[in-house]
Amino acid sequence: MKTELIFLGPPACGKGTQTAKLAEYLNLPHVDTGSLLRAEIQNQTEAGIEAKTFIDKGKLVPVELVSKIIKNRLSKEDCKNGYILDGFPRSLEQAEQLVKINEEINKNSDYKFNAIYFHIDENLLLDRIVNRRSCPKCGKIYNLLFNPPKHEGICDVCHVELTQRKDDTKEIAHSRFDTYDRETAPLVDYYRKMGVLKTLNANGNIDEVWERLLKVLND
Repeated sequence: MKTELIFLGPPACGKGTQTAKLAEYLNLPHVDTGSLLRAEIQNQTEAGIEAKTFIDKGKLVPVELVSKIIKNRLSKEDCKNGYILDGFPRSLEQAEQLVKINEEINKNSDYKFNAIYFHIDENLLLDRIVNRRSCPKCGKIYNLLFNPPKHEGICDVCHVELTQRKDDTKEIAHSRFDTYDRETAPLVDYYRKMGVLKTLNANGNIDEVWERLLKVLND
């Protein structure tokens, strides 16, 4: 049976870090919507140029654009046993699109679907966002307060200078929180009513949250 998981939660709640670990643990692909969109932007495709105008303002990318990218990714061979989807859906409209996508890619397959909700304090989120840095080469993510590199400003793996995303500022962070509360938070109730929601306490360090995640999945 295919295992299909999505992760819900506000920006910088730790979804990316934990889902990467879980993907390796379960031997499933970690489908990170943000990385897919950034690849489009880096390659300066038509979709990437359009997506960038929304991301730079802390807004959500239109559902039609994201859905097209997601469907193509989930249809690939490495997703035949399931996937861990991070960053999608972010609205009820996207959730409905995901239902359609799953119906198409799972025509002859049995699958189990769950939504994991990362519940976290907003003040901690702000600290995570403004202190977040990433490696432009390998994509590894650091936090200057909670998970700093061994050498200030330098990636431990690639030894290149770390960068800060343009949207990792207090002003844009608050805008992203407002967008999340308005458009994404209703998904918690949506999946709870479907009976597929699991809630995770995402406050704490990486190891603490990881242990809670494994317990939630086994409950």
